[in-house]
Amino acid sequence: MPRSKKISQKQVYFDLIRKSVAAALLIGLGDYVLLKLGQPLGPFLFSFGLLGVCVLGANLFTGKCGFVIEDKIKPAHLSTILFVNLLAGYLVGLLFSICDASIVASAAEKVVSWDFSWSFFVRSILCGVIMYLAVAIYRKGSKLGILLGVPLFIFCGFQHCIANVITLGVAQSFSWTLFLCVAGNFIGSLAVWFFSADITLKKQVKHAKRYRQHNQTRKQRATSHDNH
Repeated sequence: MPRSKKISQKQVYFDLIRKSVAAALLIGLGDYVLLKLGQPLGPFLFSFGLLGVCVLGANLFTGKCGFVIEDKIKPAHLSTILFVNLLAGYLVGLLFSICDASIVASAAEKVVSWDFSWSFFVRSILCGVIMYLAVAIYRKGSKLGILLGVPLFIFCGFQHCIANVITLGVAQSFSWTLFLCVAGNFIGSLAVWFFSADITLKKQVKHAKRYRQHNQTRKQRATSHDNH
């Protein structure tokens, strides 16, 4: 019995890892197009990456972190997704830099423009807001949130941590702003969920359900006692 439980845990993490790698590859394609073509076409084609993530059910940190409470995602699972996204994303960026040296200069320019500041942090939060909305709208059955949301955050200069780590890989560089971006994306996504979700209503429904179950149990016990 313990053996089968251990195997199932391995399977869970194997699935988490492979789907997280897939997400990094898909966002990598979007970032490559953005670096290659620039604006105005690049931001719209970048949408293909996030659309692929949602359609295939891949694990992208910025698409999951806002739903961590709603979907009951374990902190260890979310941390695994983030770590694999960052590692795989950086490696994907390195691969792109080897395959196409023409995008290295534009990636390096981007990295130099990032600074560890409140402005950068706020732009990361706002990207998190857009990412949550894009995925939430997709879950409702519309791709419009992705097709409009992705170009919106790029045109506005908002910061996406997985796209940024891919850019760092292309530039063969590193920036501490990456961690600021991760925190901002997480806060922005979770904030939208907190202020928009019917948390009080859900608690009331849950409490009412428990109350009904408690009453049913009491009635069953009373009936059983009368029969005896």
